[in-house]
Amino acid sequence: MMNVVILDYGSGNLRSAERAVARTGVTVTVTSDLGLAAEADGLVVPGVGAYAACMAGIEALDAGPVIAARVAAGKPVLGICVGMQILFESGVEHGVETKGLGLLPGSVTRLSAERIPHMGWNTVAVPDGSALLAGLARDARFYFVHSYAAQDLDLLNGALVTTASHDQPFAAVVEAGALSAAQFHPEKSADSGFALLKNWVATLR
Repeated sequence: MMNVVILDYGSGNLRSAERAVARTGVTVTVTSDLGLAAEADGLVVPGVGAYAACMAGIEALDAGPVIAARVAAGKPVLGICVGMQILFESGVEHGVETKGLGLLPGSVTRLSAERIPHMGWNTVAVPDGSALLAGLARDARFYFVHSYAAQDLDLLNGALVTTASHDQPFAAVVEAGALSAAQFHPEKSADSGFALLKNWVATLR
């Protein structure tokens, strides 16, 4: 049986993510043990709240090099919500720029929308060839809660990008080799979210 580690660095819906991933049939461990994170078949990097706080947690644990090494070795990593955002080069909140992990190009910035945060169900525009969203209906909806996102999509032309729109387009899912990321919460997205997690787990084999 495949084993998945959900990285506990002090931020994220850990138990909700644990239950959702476990439904796919894999063994799930929630831990801050970097050895287990390095060796697992799959690693989930969750995250909620502020970008800077999440990066502080990652740095306190010294988890950045482990995440980067996994990606370089082709070992699957899935970032969720702010766990997706910190994969980028930087995040800008309240005029303060915080350095990210730099595994994806570009910066995460505040959405320019009439209603902030972007909260609730929204559809996505799935590109051909998406492994994470394979088999999902074109009108599948996912649950978002965020005020910031990766919006410079041209920088991501080396990856497969699924977009969503909240007055403007932003990256909802990024697939770049072993590195996958979702801005929405799969664990809160009912059947659509479960399908994404099941598709991701299928890439571990």
